[in-house]
Amino acid sequence: MGTRRHGLIRARKAAGYTQETLAIELGLDTTTVGQWERGKSEPLPYKRPKLARALGVTSRGLEELLAEGAAVVSRPSADYETWADDLDRVAVCLGRQEFDLAKLLLDRWTGRLVPSGDDRGLYLYGRSLRLLGDLRQDQGVLTGPMSARQSYGRAMAVFRELGADRRVAQLELQLAVLDEMGGNHEPAAEQYRQLATDTRLDARDRTRAQLWVGTALSKAGRNADAITFIKPAIQRFEALEEPQDWSVAFQKLALAHRGDGDLSQAGVAFQVALDHRPGDAPMQRVRLDTAHGHLLLSDPATADSGLKLLEGAAATSTQYGMMHQLQAISGIRRAYERQA
Repeated sequence: MGTRRHGLIRARKAAGYTQETLAIELGLDTTTVGQWERGKSEPLPYKRPKLARALGVTSRGLEELLAEGAAVVSRPSADYETWADDLDRVAVCLGRQEFDLAKLLLDRWTGRLVPSGDDRGLYLYGRSLRLLGDLRQDQGVLTGPMSARQSYGRAMAVFRELGADRRVAQLELQLAVLDEMGGNHEPAAEQYRQLATDTRLDARDRTRAQLWVGTALSKAGRNADAITFIKPAIQRFEALEEPQDWSVAFQKLALAHRGDGDLSQAGVAFQVALDHRPGDAPMQRVRLDTAHGHLLLSDPATADSGLKLLEGAAATSTQYGMMHQLQAISGIRRAYERQA
């Protein structure tokens, strides 16, 4: 008699499949997937690579999902301490854009099966998936298999199972960010607007959501509306004593003023951002230089300086594998060349 594979079931649901739709994806009868999940049969070897891709797991991860009884394997507490320590290291690596090391650390854990009914193991697994999503977002891998969206979706399924409402809301916020990055500005603005008053989030996250309403509206060309969301967010960040978010908000305000045709106010806002740089990590430097370069392109007298800043930001983006930032810089330069 087989052992029910809870991990395989969880992975299938997190990937967005029912038994029927996964069977269709793999070209199988629905009963076959059910038999796998009940532990009554095993996928044939030639089906396993496609199954792993569909579930968004590594080959090793799939083998562990299929291992009989693996879903109830417990881990010693020391193993959990190592896992938690590695995730803290991953967060530091992502702040420095050390993507290769972050991925290496995450691969130690995301390919392992999570113990069924073990809340601590599930929580660490959910946190691992969230960080994997952050890594892929920073690299610009937003949709499709092995993307930020898939990782966030799997993490959300884990945190829902745990009843961790705040973590679920944070992931909803990240999914809205992906919509914005993918060019769906108006839908993203609406999601941000709802989350800006969502009590599942803490004050900082609600204020970030409010700021990002303005960011999305500005990208949609609604710059005057954007300013009405960004300015109150700046005041709230100051009250919350969040200097990094406060500085970034002034960058967003400068770009909104630029889009609204007020270069004087844009310059004032951006000078505040320059005087209070949030840090010198590669991502922070690229975002600041990109915004500054974009602003300088608005004036023919400073356009050459703007192009040099964008060139440097593009080089840094390439060096660290920040493909989404590189695409944004290319878009700014193409728009400038069309206008010129």
